[in-house]
Amino acid sequence: MSTRTAGWLWVAGQFTALGVLLLLPWRTPNPLLLSIGAVVALGGGFLGLATSRALGDAFTPSPVPIAGSGLRTTGVYSVIRHPMYAAVLLIVIGVLIAVGSIWGWAWGVVIAVFFLLKSRWEDALLRSEYGASWEEWAEVTGGLVPRTGLRGPDATR
Repeated sequence: MSTRTAGWLWVAGQFTALGVLLLLPWRTPNPLLLSIGAVVALGGGFLGLATSRALGDAFTPSPVPIAGSGLRTTGVYSVIRHPMYAAVLLIVIGVLIAVGSIWGWAWGVVIAVFFLLKSRWEDALLRSEYGASWEEWAEVTGGLVPRTGLRGPDATR
């Protein structure tokens, strides 16, 4: 199977996983949890917008990098390697906080594992494409969650 085909299968899996979440039973919203969930989901939405702006013409639903588009390491990409996946996960978490049932939360774990696996697959593609540049960037950025604190060979705690 080609990398391109595999990339589109990841996209199909993502939309399927999110679609299943929408079909699961919901609980009656609690006003406080609804408000908290809305804030978390909006944060995910803003992160998604920042990510699409940072990518510009290189933005694609497929996890396969567009040839010649370059490795993005500035802006939101200076702290997290997969901000769009993190954005989707924040939206999912926000929805689950607002109205998620036990079934929704269980499926939310499946979605999180899916994005973890998808991000690792994409990391392998980026590592292959960008080599040492990717390695240096990955050393100081988190995959789905930003890293905090001092890093690198000269860092001390």
